[in-house]
Amino acid sequence: MPTDALPGRRPLTICVIGAMADLTTDFAGRYRIERELGAGGMATVYLAQDLRHDRRVAIKVLRPELAAVIGAQRFLSEIKTTANLQHPHILPLFDSGEIVTGHGSWDMGSSPQPPTTHDSRPTTLLYYVVPYIEGESLRDLLTREKQLSVAEAVRLASEVASALDYAHRHGVIHRDIKPENILLHEGRALVADFGIALAVSRSDGATRMTETGMSLGTPHYMSPEQAMGEREITARSDIYSLGAMTYEMLVGEPPFSGPTAQSIVAKVLTAEPASIRETRKRVPEEVEEAVLTALQKLPADRFATAAEFADALAGRIATASPARRSGGVGRPIHGRWFAWAGLAVAVAALGLIAWRRFTRLAPPESRFAIALARGQDISLAMQGTHFAVSHDGSLLVYTGGDSVHGRLWVKRRNSLVATSIPGTEGAYNPFISPDDRSVGFFTDVNNGRTLAVVSLTGGPPRTVITTPLGNSGAAWATDGYIYFDADQGGLQRIRPDGTDRQTVMPLDLATHEAGIAWPQVLPGAHTVIMRLRHIDDVPADYSIVAVRIGSGQRSTLTRGVSAAYEPGHLLFVTADGTLETAPFSEKKLRITGPSAAALNDVRIAGNYSGIDLSVTDDGVLYYLAGSPGTSTRLEWVDRNGAARPVDPNWSEEGEIRGLALSPDETRAAVEISRVGSTGTDIWIKQLPAGPLSRLTLDPAPDSRPIFSSDGHSVIFLSERVTPEAVFERAANGTGNDRRFARARRNITEVTESHDGKWLIARTSSADSGSGDILAMRIGVDTMLHPIIATPAGESNPALSADGHWLAYTSNETGRREVYVRPFPNVNDGVWQISTNGGFEPLWANSGRELFFRRGTGTVDLMAVDVVTTPVFHAGAPHAIASTDAAVGLDYRRYAVSRDDRRFLMVGRADPDAQPQLVRIEHFDPTSAGRTAP
Repeated sequence: MPTDALPGRRPLTICVIGAMADLTTDFAGRYRIERELGAGGMATVYLAQDLRHDRRVAIKVLRPELAAVIGAQRFLSEIKTTANLQHPHILPLFDSGEIVTGHGSWDMGSSPQPPTTHDSRPTTLLYYVVPYIEGESLRDLLTREKQLSVAEAVRLASEVASALDYAHRHGVIHRDIKPENILLHEGRALVADFGIALAVSRSDGATRMTETGMSLGTPHYMSPEQAMGEREITARSDIYSLGAMTYEMLVGEPPFSGPTAQSIVAKVLTAEPASIRETRKRVPEEVEEAVLTALQKLPADRFATAAEFADALAGRIATASPARRSGGVGRPIHGRWFAWAGLAVAVAALGLIAWRRFTRLAPPESRFAIALARGQDISLAMQGTHFAVSHDGSLLVYTGGDSVHGRLWVKRRNSLVATSIPGTEGAYNPFISPDDRSVGFFTDVNNGRTLAVVSLTGGPPRTVITTPLGNSGAAWATDGYIYFDADQGGLQRIRPDGTDRQTVMPLDLATHEAGIAWPQVLPGAHTVIMRLRHIDDVPADYSIVAVRIGSGQRSTLTRGVSAAYEPGHLLFVTADGTLETAPFSEKKLRITGPSAAALNDVRIAGNYSGIDLSVTDDGVLYYLAGSPGTSTRLEWVDRNGAARPVDPNWSEEGEIRGLALSPDETRAAVEISRVGSTGTDIWIKQLPAGPLSRLTLDPAPDSRPIFSSDGHSVIFLSERVTPEAVFERAANGTGNDRRFARARRNITEVTESHDGKWLIARTSSADSGSGDILAMRIGVDTMLHPIIATPAGESNPALSADGHWLAYTSNETGRREVYVRPFPNVNDGVWQISTNGGFEPLWANSGRELFFRRGTGTVDLMAVDVVTTPVFHAGAPHAIASTDAAVGLDYRRYAVSRDDRRFLMVGRADPDAQPQLVRIEHFDPTSAGRTAP
């Protein structure tokens, strides 16, 4: 290849007796050199194209004087060992070789022109080939960020430790671990340059390294034995270097620094590193202890293996470094004079620290509302938690944007707009992996409830587990497990690939424990805190408990509906939306002092189905501010989309969920979830401006009301029996409730035919949790029996006015769509009505239209013209109104008037009200008495 083939780039050349020999000639047919990437003390790196495999590679050419010290035979022999290191966190070796010039050489980086004199001695250039990594080094990252989040630092250190442990077990010691030799490929650590270190250390000429002006190792990261020039270096030297690098990731600078290499080496040999937690208090104790143990002067005082270091970082093994036990900061280890000098320095340092503590004021707390772009705001359509913040605070994942189903969106700190995550329609309860590269979430859109994970770097979601599964959140811990609400299974954990499912804390059914919610795993993955409730508990009775992973030891900490952790403190939300903080000892599993109110405006979703609160590793608090409940109202929406309140003087300080309109349109039956109540109750609202009276009084949740065909009674679902069954009560509140119908599984929706002859219901499948549709003849049958039972999920059954056609929703295509079948002979045909998503079908009273809803940011109310005789025919769906009214998805949440001209829906009492996402910097859990402005 001609040397002028790459304009503007310096050709890689060698001078041979005054003539130019192009190095690309020696690589001809194998690699095409493109450009120089950089030069270091031992090698120059070039970007090249691997012609044989059509891929980009990096070629590292050792400096000629280093090659002379090592020798070609030794280099090529020892590099074979590196080539056999196959590990996900070790940069692989593709190729190696030598180039013998036959005559004098020119150092490729020393001059743009060859020397005018020549040397008759032959020169050997040694090289090896590795993948070209399109990313950055850890040094680049530290230069830009200075410090890393605790989670990221621990993750990267653990990945490097994994690589070193593998190499050490294969007899290879790196000897030059430093940020420059850690490459980051899509955030994953790759350890580079095993080849040079191994070859140099085993070469016969290694003792002549100083003659070339080079040394193996960097002073900031050299172990004491390296700094003293010891010949025999063990794996514990690499552990020291990794400890020094981890220290820098956490603190922002290496443990020892100085103006010269000699001054740094002197500190490496004589001084102890400063406390990490003194500089950065949020670093967990086990992390500091692990790093300081790795930095011990004597190899015997360090970890025996890199794997032990990784386990200590994760809190899986306990350690106490000698430096921490002795309390010496800056205490030299050699000689009485050094000891006294170190003591004097320590006393002075402690005095300075104390003086600063007494004279320096803590930074003031700062509070900001986070604004999201139009059309990308947080959606509250789904229950559960609505956002999660990465451990380093660099990105926000939330439900919202253009889907009423709660698609996940991600907003990065350095961007003004968010982007949606494909494949996450129907997602809620997002939670982020410890490395901040993946998101877990729940969904009910597909067959049953699913817990899935998706990478933030791209790719489709992967299912972790499906029903049986609770819907009250999960947490991804540093031990590699996802901890989740397993419904009646209590607290369980599972690997992200769906393997190794274990029970962490079963429910104690003897004491009537009913379920857990919102698990949070503390740093080190030793302890979980979560909410626990018992049967018949009201929210004010809910408890926050702590559980020791492994032993199952548990402790009730306080009353609360949700909790979070700040090192040394428990943050918990009470039933009225107050955030309180209290000192907390993880070791003792108890609160160690009085609690204090910190905020009084934490928003709580209806029925306590989600509390949005998150704390980053750097102590920044995020929460949704608003009223504790959701203020809703009933409203009439006409066919043009105009909405007006049914009763302008009434808005429900709670969430109106299910609703039904009486046949004469004088009453509405509503299911209401109120803050402080247990579950939901059925109420009767006299229309338009009459009183609201409670219909059901049972402590168990009652839901999904409908009026009987004659309007004399209300039919509803109740959890007072197991499985959940259908009950009936007179609409005027007289008499007692009676069980109306039952099935072998929980019933989740119910509707009655206009002539009062049929009851249609939806229930969960016994095996998958997906919905089936059941029916019974009123007064004839005593049990509901399946009529549509497929592997897909069916819901929202609705009978036409003449009772001959059944509309319903199914996700058999992977998306909710509306279908119609003849009734009661449902197997005589099926027609798909919607084509771009649909749910909550409802027949017009005229029988000539079928309505359904579809979510596209706001909710579109769709209408389809239908003809039922002599054969069934449906026209094209068309939108007749767009509203912000609430939807039910798995149950119908609107009704149509007798003339089919208007629709009863649930709207917000203040349509412009939107809970604010608040960020609090410098949040101090020790401060008391703060309130929202």
